[in-house]
Amino acid sequence: MIKKRNFLYACTMLVMGIGMIFSTGCSKDAVESNSTTYDLKVKDVLGVSGTVTFVQTSLTVTTINITLIGAPAGTHPATLYSNSLVEGGTAKLILKPVDASGKSSTTVSDITYSELIAFDGSVKVLKSDTELGIVLAQGDIGGNVLTTTNKTYTLATQGTYGVSGTALLQKRVNGNTLVTISLNGTIAGDSYPATINLGSIATVGGGPVVATLQNINGTTGKSYTNIKALNSGVAITYDNWMVYDGYINIYQTSILTGDVICHGNIGSH
Repeated sequence: MIKKRNFLYACTMLVMGIGMIFSTGCSKDAVESNSTTYDLKVKDVLGVSGTVTFVQTSLTVTTINITLIGAPAGTHPATLYSNSLVEGGTAKLILKPVDASGKSSTTVSDITYSELIAFDGSVKVLKSDTELGIVLAQGDIGGNVLTTTNKTYTLATQGTYGVSGTALLQKRVNGNTLVTISLNGTIAGDSYPATINLGSIATVGGGPVVATLQNINGTTGKSYTNIKALNSGVAITYDNWMVYDGYINIYQTSILTGDVICHGNIGSH
């Protein structure tokens, strides 16, 4: 009886061992389920928001799901673009339109999940095929997502112009920098050039322009610039800016005339 029990126990352990071997072998080929979700924020139609989610369904296939809340009736074209929203870019992937339920699901195999979550891109959902200039919701994705790392610099008024504000530098996942200029005292309808210059206000004052920023909208007092490289083409990261010897100039009409209305040191100053 004891020999029989020992034989059955040995057989059971052998079967379990074989099962574990096969199980281990299968797990090597299995794809861990991964997903990453990004926010889509309101743009031209109030009350619309949503998300875009990348789901890794296999080693070579990714499903891109869009969900909108508050979208108007009808179907809405959706596209994944290269570059950040503030830069604009070319269409990388045409996604399935968002349907009447506010959903869209697109399966892609020409770009992997890992590439997508590191991609220098953005997603836009438009109102309709005949209203391509109206964006319902949009959002940066992949490497362009903003981190919580940021630094704000004061822009002090110059002369008697009465314009002042701040420059906010925010770090993206890919190390690039979003520069947001916020000014008070600007005139609605006007446009104000802006630059980052080498040196400091106190010691140089007239240092050369190293990066040209987007003009400030006089109505909103805002401008947004994504910086990957200096005007010379040399790549520069957010961490580089934090130790950079530089300052920001805001001009009344033209960079060439040098009519600076406010400025502020950045980086190492």
